[in-house]
Amino acid sequence: MTGVEWRFRAVVVAHAVSAYGTYLNLIALSLFSYEVTGTALGVGIVMAVRLLSGVTAGLAAGALTARVTRRTVMVVTDLAQTLAMVVLALQASDTPLWVLLGAVVVLGAGNTFFNVALRSAVPVMVGQDSRARANGVLVTARSVATVLGFASAAPVIALGGFGVAFAVNAASFAVSAAAVLVLRPRTDDEPVGEPPQVLREQGGTGSSGARGKRLRLRVAGVAGALLGMIALRGLDALASASHNVALPLAAHAAEPSSPAVFMTRFWSAWAVGTLLAHQVLKRRSHGTSWGERAFAVGTCAMSLCFVAAFTGLPAPALMAAAVAAGFADGWTEIVYTSRLQAAPDRQRSRLFGLSATAEQSGFALGTMAAAAALEALPALAVVGVFHGAAMCGALALLLLTAGRRGRENHSPTGEDHSFTGENRSQHSPAGEEKGEDAHGTSAGASQLPGS
Repeated sequence: MTGVEWRFRAVVVAHAVSAYGTYLNLIALSLFSYEVTGTALGVGIVMAVRLLSGVTAGLAAGALTARVTRRTVMVVTDLAQTLAMVVLALQASDTPLWVLLGAVVVLGAGNTFFNVALRSAVPVMVGQDSRARANGVLVTARSVATVLGFASAAPVIALGGFGVAFAVNAASFAVSAAAVLVLRPRTDDEPVGEPPQVLREQGGTGSSGARGKRLRLRVAGVAGALLGMIALRGLDALASASHNVALPLAAHAAEPSSPAVFMTRFWSAWAVGTLLAHQVLKRRSHGTSWGERAFAVGTCAMSLCFVAAFTGLPAPALMAAAVAAGFADGWTEIVYTSRLQAAPDRQRSRLFGLSATAEQSGFALGTMAAAAALEALPALAVVGVFHGAAMCGALALLLLTAGRRGRENHSPTGEDHSFTGENRSQHSPAGEEKGEDAHGTSAGASQLPGS
């Protein structure tokens, strides 16, 4: 266990390095896209291509990780992104539009493939019982990388230009790939290229009609509250796009002389909140068993805090709102990711792929809609409407889970497996015949995919 722990933490550090380069590059690439295209529409098209490639990659991620190991996916995607950024760094002074578009396709797809592989591999690397704490470490590392990447983008570009910024991002991807290659973390429970264990056990016997019935039962189990969580995650991404688009406007209004300082201070406070969320959750003995309701409540709290940040609060209250938003953001990310990781090994990759598609689609739609709305409405109104939609989605999920829990409480046994992630078939030989899987996501279980 000790070896797994240090190896996982080393992978997280390397991933944080690549995340730093990614967030630095978000600012550098936006400015560079404007320099290449010369229009705001051109910048929008470049960013849309990047998001679309990420959405498409999310749809294909599950099938890809079923054919090659997750470790291979992580290394190849990091190397592909390294090459793309090296090309941009070498041609920064005179980059054709087609080269820029090719690079953003690689970046968008590579980021999605890597994140799906990493998040779905966490239970294999650290064990199911430690997955919530491991997710907290990932969230904390990513939050720190976000702040450092955003904060250092301006000085890096000012001192070395876009070529240096792209070279830094290329080096960060190379560090991540090298770490995975050298550490060789175990990322897969089942041999790739083979059907999942459940299908090997159930699909090899019985008539095709019986197999089809079992498949429909399993799909029905996933299609309940679990898909509700993924849908809410996409709605949350749509809402988050609104405050990301509106925050620069609020920064210019609050501190016209130093908007960058305002944004750095805000996101630093947000990062402190995510760190606190990890510290709280890792001390909860049953953190891995929380699911839909904890995620929905956290989404409501996060939306309320982000809306409050645009109400013109004095500086201390604004920082407190940012810390609270970060806490809720970290909370929902850890709970959501841990819940999806409770699924069987190969199902996890498909769920995270679907989640990535929902998140990127929501963020893309939210970015375009919020940008258009801000042309006519104040930032508070736009952020309030978008986050209000996320709160409505969270309330709907709460009602769905409350109704299902009420039916369980009136069942003959009175058992509740909502958040344990346990399979009743572990306690009953007939569990498999009821269509229950190893983590309570089937039709027979009351179980119910974040950033």
